[in-house]
Amino acid sequence: MSNFGLFVRFTLKDGAAEGFDALVRETTAGIKTKEPGTLVYACHTVEGEPNQRIFFELYADHAAFEEHERQEHTRHFLSERDKYVAKTEVDRMTPYTGKYPTGADSD
Repeated sequence: MSNFGLFVRFTLKDGAAEGFDALVRETTAGIKTKEPGTLVYACHTVEGEPNQRIFFELYADHAAFEEHERQEHTRHFLSERDKYVAKTEVDRMTPYTGKYPTGADSD
């Protein structure tokens, strides 16, 4: 069983940051309470780039990611984000070394 991760860069539409950030906070609340297999779900602003948001997501395994995708709060995020997002770039990652939260260590 190996961890599975995503690195996602969202470029927001002008004036959409406040609405997008509220949607992300709402989604993250559901992730924290209902997704034990989601080990890291970290959302970041980008210094000097007010319309950029970067997410780092780390799941216990691909099945945990699939469970994340089935959650109502995630489906709501996916259905609403296009109101705020001009462009989405996604990299799917398999960690192979590093320091990770307990239960997510890779060799």
